[in-house]
This record gives sequence, structure tokens and C-alpha cells, in this order.
Amino acid sequence: MSRAGDAFTDTSRNLNGLEPRPARAPDQSCLHRQVVSAGAAASFSAERGHPVFPVRVPSRAVSLSVGVLEPGGQTGDHRHAYEATMYVLAGRGHSIVEGVRYEWSAGDALYTPPWCWHQHVAAADSRVEYVTATNMPALDALGQTVLRQER
Repeated sequence: MSRAGDAFTDTSRNLNGLEPRPARAPDQSCLHRQVVSAGAAASFSAERGHPVFPVRVPSRAVSLSVGVLEPGGQTGDHRHAYEATMYVLAGRGHSIVEGVRYEWSAGDALYTPPWCWHQHVAAADSRVEYVTATNMPALDALGQTVLRQER
């Protein structure tokens, strides 16, 4: 008697085989050199109220961006349909997610669930650099409406 998962581990039972193949051939688009040196995306940054440097690679599942908050700087209060995880590279500050305050500093990560209102704030004496990862491309590929709102 076979188990439901056997078809994925027993390749002899799959008539077409399960030979692993790259999803795409690697090319120069797989490397985005000097993300921050390339300059912030003007409209992307304007929407967010601070410099944001999108990482431009052909990922269909995850997006990355590098953000900078000058001392005392803050993002707008916003929410979006996608998950986001912020990893703090340098500096310290706090975020308010649905009214809950989270203090953070370099080396910390903060997860923001979909549709939660949130805002990130640098401490008055601290320049913050962070990387944000989202699942926006995956939602887009699945045909989901990817929205962002500011208040």
C-alpha cells in the first residue's frame, strides 16, 4: 500500500521523472551590484518618506530593499497586503505595530503581519540602516491584489 507522499520521493513511480532542473539559467540579472551606491528609487522612496534602495534581482517569491532612516527620521504610518520582515543592520529605534511598541537595535529583526498598521522610527541620535524582505512578488505571481495604504 502506498502513502500519499511516495510519489514525491519515489521517482520510479513518476512517468515523467523528477529530474531537478534550474528554474532559469543564471545571468547577470541575478546580481545587483552596489545596491545603495546605485541610488534610491525616487518614487519608491517618495512613497515611503525616506530613502529606500530596492534590490533588483529576478526573484518571483521574495523582494528585498535597503532602507535608511536619519536620526529622528520615521516612515509613514502604513499597512500592506504582504508580510514583511525588517532586519536592522545599524542603529536603533522602535516600531509601532497595531499600537504595540517594539524597541530594536542592530542585529534585531521585526516581523510585520499583513494589514497591520505600522511605522518605523529612528532614535533621535541614531542613523538606522535596515533590510526589508517581503513576499510581495509571490502574492503578485498568485494573482493576489498587492496593496499598500498610508494614513
